[in-house]
Amino acid sequence: MAPPGMTAEKVMAGLNRDVMTLNGLGYDASLCLVDFGGTAEAVLTAALAERAYNCIMIGAGVRLIAQNTPLFEKLINIVHRHAPDAKLCFNTRPDDTADAVRRWV
Repeated sequence: MAPPGMTAEKVMAGLNRDVMTLNGLGYDASLCLVDFGGTAEAVLTAALAERAYNCIMIGAGVRLIAQNTPLFEKLINIVHRHAPDAKLCFNTRPDDTADAVRRWV
């Protein structure tokens, strides 16, 4: 369940802000948005085939919502299979994504 007052627009604004912050710090950050259903695995697999990644973060909307645990497991295994050298990192709040990346890259 989303926190009170959270909207798709607020989530996207935060994600875009994170990408801008990371790019401003010299990283080559990008988003890979997946759905909660049938295309998530294919979308992530395609993104990982496009280029190599040093670090990958799977967002709280997938990993912290209990009913998304099977999807989280699938995505982790796709990363493990297609980007075995990439570090995994996880933010704890919407505003500490850069800190999570810096822990591993």
